[in-house]
Amino acid sequence: MSGMKRRIGSIATALMMVQLASAMPGLAESWPQRSVRLIVQVGAGSANDVMARLYAERLAERWKQPVYVENRPGADGLIGTAAFANMHDPHTLLFSMAAPISVYPYIYAKLGYDPTQDIVPVARAAETFVAVATAASSNIGSLDELVALARAQPGKLNYFAGVGALPTLFAGFLKSSGLDMVSISYREANLALQDIATGRLDLAVATLGFLLAPAQSGKVRVLAVTNEIRAPLLPEIPTAVQVGHSLLAFEGLMGFFGPRGLSADIRDRIAADVCAVAADPEFAKRLIPLAAVARGGTPAEFAAAIEVQRAKMASIITMLSGK
Repeated sequence: MSGMKRRIGSIATALMMVQLASAMPGLAESWPQRSVRLIVQVGAGSANDVMARLYAERLAERWKQPVYVENRPGADGLIGTAAFANMHDPHTLLFSMAAPISVYPYIYAKLGYDPTQDIVPVARAAETFVAVATAASSNIGSLDELVALARAQPGKLNYFAGVGALPTLFAGFLKSSGLDMVSISYREANLALQDIATGRLDLAVATLGFLLAPAQSGKVRVLAVTNEIRAPLLPEIPTAVQVGHSLLAFEGLMGFFGPRGLSADIRDRIAADVCAVAADPEFAKRLIPLAAVARGGTPAEFAAAIEVQRAKMASIITMLSGK
């Protein structure tokens, strides 16, 4: 009798799994059932915030539900990321650079979240550009000239490397190249813009969106971008790889992340909608002034790109630590 009960139980379980599996597409189609919240770890008005709001507007049209942006700035993005990870809400997404997964686990002792479990890559949204720039008044006109000057004057030049993975990236470049430069930290990043525009700061490594205004006004000279492609806003500026400095190659990954346990079908649904928005030429044009280009992709593609970045950052940190 007990064997019969086990067989009946097994059959019932199998039927239930079949029913759940067949219902999964319906779950994706019915999501979202209410408004969606986007957590952004920067302040209102910044390039990433504007980008998130542009996506929110278009996704709200597709999802037939409001999509709100909630700003949680501070601590290099850790505050917003940890807050998101602890919400456990399938209607709350994170719009973020990849650094909370790819580099922060290596440079911060306490994160407030598990980067491999609490944050699920859902869809890439954009490629942001990273620029290496100097004051227009300086005699540095190229990356080669920067390297030559730094080598001739060890410890004399100073630099500011923005946020996320950039301090680690540039520190790795300096060590690999045998260069000695002084890192300068700022309580407020905008102070770095003032200093590089006036020549008090020799070099800045930051997102192109951050450096764009002084670059377009002629106060800052952009030497190169770290991306594989040139920035549409400054097509005359070469990539680091093009001028022979592949150690600086770095791709700015921006995208949507979901919470722990977000189902695969909902991830695929969100990714498909993000891809559709990114593929719209009119939408893509709106990202160019933000020093970014629209990029879509599947959850697997986004996760793979993050893994490439994570592996590179891990290698650099290992080198810097001398292990």
